[in-house]
Amino acid sequence: MATLLLTAVGTVFGGPLGGAIGALVGRQIDTAIIGGRRVEGPRLKDLTVQTSSYGSALPLHFGKMRAAGTVIWATELVEHKNTASSGKGRPSVTSYAYSSSFAVAVSSRPIAGIGRIWADGNLLRGASGDLKVGGTLRIHLGHGDQAADALMVQAEGSTRCPAYRGLAYVVFEDLELADYGNRIPSLTFEILADPADTSVGAIASAILPEATVSDLGTSLAGFSIDQGSAGDALAVISDAVPIACAVSGGALLIHAGEPNSDVVPFLLPGPAAANKETQSAEIKTSGWSRKREPLPRVRQCGVRYYDVARDYQPGLQRGIGRSEQGDLQVIELPAALTASAAQWLAGYASRRASRPTDTISYRVTEIDPAIRPGAFVKLPIASGLWRVAQWEWQQDGVLLSLASSPSPRGGAASPAPSSDPGRFNPAVDLLQTPTVLDAFALPWDGTGIGTTPAVYVAASGASAGWTGAALLADLGGDGGALTSIGSTGRTRTRVGRTVGAMPVASPLLLDRRSTVDVVLAGPDQLLVDASLAQLLQGANRARLGSELVQFGSAVPLGGGAWRLGKWLRGRGGTEWAIGTHVANESFTLIEDSLVRLDASLIGDPSTTRIVAVGLGDTAAVTVPVADSSATLRPLSPVHGSAKLQGDGSIALRWVRRARGSWLWLDGVDVPLNEEAELWEIALGEPAAPLLRWQTASSTLVVTAGQIAGLPAGSPHYFTVRQIGRNAASVPLRIDFPA
Repeated sequence: MATLLLTAVGTVFGGPLGGAIGALVGRQIDTAIIGGRRVEGPRLKDLTVQTSSYGSALPLHFGKMRAAGTVIWATELVEHKNTASSGKGRPSVTSYAYSSSFAVAVSSRPIAGIGRIWADGNLLRGASGDLKVGGTLRIHLGHGDQAADALMVQAEGSTRCPAYRGLAYVVFEDLELADYGNRIPSLTFEILADPADTSVGAIASAILPEATVSDLGTSLAGFSIDQGSAGDALAVISDAVPIACAVSGGALLIHAGEPNSDVVPFLLPGPAAANKETQSAEIKTSGWSRKREPLPRVRQCGVRYYDVARDYQPGLQRGIGRSEQGDLQVIELPAALTASAAQWLAGYASRRASRPTDTISYRVTEIDPAIRPGAFVKLPIASGLWRVAQWEWQQDGVLLSLASSPSPRGGAASPAPSSDPGRFNPAVDLLQTPTVLDAFALPWDGTGIGTTPAVYVAASGASAGWTGAALLADLGGDGGALTSIGSTGRTRTRVGRTVGAMPVASPLLLDRRSTVDVVLAGPDQLLVDASLAQLLQGANRARLGSELVQFGSAVPLGGGAWRLGKWLRGRGGTEWAIGTHVANESFTLIEDSLVRLDASLIGDPSTTRIVAVGLGDTAAVTVPVADSSATLRPLSPVHGSAKLQGDGSIALRWVRRARGSWLWLDGVDVPLNEEAELWEIALGEPAAPLLRWQTASSTLVVTAGQIAGLPAGSPHYFTVRQIGRNAASVPLRIDFPA
């Protein structure tokens, strides 16, 4: 009855929109008296996948929400071919990756921005705005002056590409799809529809701009409308936050359905008896009658909502109160809330649902024109506040239907009860960090024939969010054309810098005294101790400056700093570098995450520079290849001696070492591992010697005449180098008596 009456009244004063709101008010009245129909308005549901079908509804979003979008444009997948080689004589591997460009509509009203983006449940875009995979993201906020996207215009043509004004959408350009099975993933977006939290009043004003909205300040973190009319949307909200509507002076008024603390009720005059025979006996004699409905079956309410503390996953909160017998009414509210706010709304709804309905039929002969449906009044015959539900004009008066109203509530904002949203495992949001890069050659390990440089790249980042980098070679070393040489992979190598200089120590002993502090690029990375047996098996090998070392002790100092000790020095024939250490030199752990470069792609390592470009790099990272001749350079000889003979000559002897031969085998001479044995002996430094000899054996006799002919002040030492096919060894110094 009330629905029909108020629909007619609303249509007269407000047209079709007024009729819809009148129907909403009437539905509230009829529900309280005879029950009501079920409204199919916006509803809460699990986070859905994005769609791309024609006719799909584009939702309205308010505040901050997480929702799927609708794909409105896409290109074909683009194939990227990458061929990488593990070195000479090893098979090359060709891999294929795919990317795509597409646009996704997210809201049918303008928004303030986009926060995080999830792809198949994992973060694609972090809170800081960084994409976790390669590609470009552009956000169109949906304002009336927005221009068409440049990529879409290029693909479709300026005459066929709309600007989608009034529609917020995002465009992904060349998004890498390898992490998502080479397909466009299912995306959900954190939509920042408004700069701050929204309110029920703001939502009502947005969907009914012609209405006058007041006293609806209940705050919501976010709200979505994806189906139904404006009246249905308000009806869904009114299940949690009571809303009343009225038409006055041709204007639609929307306000709180329960009185606030500052409400000023109207005072009705005393009741007037009726003289019509059709009236009830009570109204005919006293002018009023009162009726109380039975106690409702529903005694407690729960609110299902999107929990902002759990990345907008659906949650359920029950109202706080006594556990009484009766049905539980669950309110499906498509709003983003904190657990405390949802619990407060559930308690608020529970108090309303468990309150019995008390109505009064009240007859007056005159009425204030300002009193309209939804107004709060006081009566001389009953205490408390009463809400005008409807009225009926009669021949000699007005018959009002009044419903009891609770005591005025204080303020529009909800209190903050203590409520736990529950345990939650959020998607990891690791920030993309710049690439830390080092490139160097290592001595030949004895495998293969050892005729090509063994150049390695060590790459890392400050956090686990670093996802690798593309590798290129600058063959000229002058920033010219770059050649693709593969990628680093996603595994971070443990690299860092030293705090102080490494002390000098003997390469023949286990150095238990020296320590050096190293700060790793990734503070979350770990180093471990190693026993002497493990060290002898090759554990904890590292490159410190130009020296190869092994450490047996690693003590954490905090903040990614470690104190290393218990050293084996000069490994791999790098004794020459023991005295070259300085502060702030590079530290690299020799481990499986090192990337060996294809020698055929990098050219001459001494002039080539290695370039890395990762997602976290604002500019390309470029480094030279350190110690580029380490693989091909023969090892310096050892155990040198100079003996003065009886005839005044000096007999020089030394012991050969060979590349790749790291074991001293009894009864077996060290292999040459060069095309021919050739030694260069110099009196003084090899760069400017006073005398120079070459020999094919590891001995040399310098005659007494040659010694006697030396000028005064000549150096009293020889240097011995092995001449290999590609380089000469580091010289061995042999002193002789004056």
